[in-house]
Amino acid sequence: MKSFGSSMLWFWIGYIVVTLIGILHTVFNIYCLKMSPMDENSMGEGYEKTKPWHPLYNIIIFSICGLIYMSGVEGRTFSDALIAGAVWAGICIVFDLFGWVIIKHPWSLSFKGFYIDYQPWISLVYAAIFLGPIIGFLLLGA
Repeated sequence: MKSFGSSMLWFWIGYIVVTLIGILHTVFNIYCLKMSPMDENSMGEGYEKTKPWHPLYNIIIFSICGLIYMSGVEGRTFSDALIAGAVWAGICIVFDLFGWVIIKHPWSLSFKGFYIDYQPWISLVYAAIFLGPIIGFLLLGA
């Protein structure tokens, strides 16, 4: 992979921005729209209503990050974009397993809750992350 360091910089920027947008969207739903918060039985309506938006956040943010990353790759090719997309999606899948399932915290979920009950949204999120560098490459017209 060309420019691995730059790739990781833009991946993690995208990941952090998308996570913050999701949290802020949930907080907005709870405090401004008066939706129910998380309790001992569920993540709450405030979070549940954000799920259909998650793929949209990801395709926009990761495409912007992919565009910035790919614009800095010398002699970039479509193959470079495919590799970057696969690396980004792979890292995200592994990191999510640890960050949202294995390490317990108030927002953590069970394996079933994250990978089964969160369908189709989680699959669309991972597809969006994979497509980020590819869309960035295509936008550059390279």
